[in-house]
Amino acid sequence: MDYKEEIKVFSSFLKRRGLKHTDQREEILKAFLSEEKHLTADDLYLLVMKKNPAIGHATVYRTLKLLCGANLASEIYLKDNRVCYEHKYGHRAHEHMVCVHCGKTIELRIPEIESLVKKVEKEHGFKLNDYALKLSGICAKCGKDTK
Repeated sequence: MDYKEEIKVFSSFLKRRGLKHTDQREEILKAFLSEEKHLTADDLYLLVMKKNPAIGHATVYRTLKLLCGANLASEIYLKDNRVCYEHKYGHRAHEHMVCVHCGKTIELRIPEIESLVKKVEKEHGFKLNDYALKLSGICAKCGKDTK
């Protein structure tokens, strides 16, 4: 898949920060973008290792932080406050509903929240880059299992 636009955004971000655009960082970016699911740093590390075992875990972790800084990724906290990352660039903000038993995660778009966010931005003269809302509870399957 072609990630020219995302690579350009990342390169520009790195340049503004006085950092180098390396092949390893680009490999990590492409591996991240190739998955349309929530990934932990460990998940991404395992994906990257398949293509380039020379890339270390610390490089993956630091690059994920850079991807967040470049607004290409978002950090989200799921079951047990486990940090996961998801695509942000070109994706609308959304909410997550997480089962506290099995960790099942459902992505939601709640129009009323989007309207509220716009209202708050306008009232305070503030332009939000992102917001996060996590709803925790027990999914239907786990609810049946606990009866």
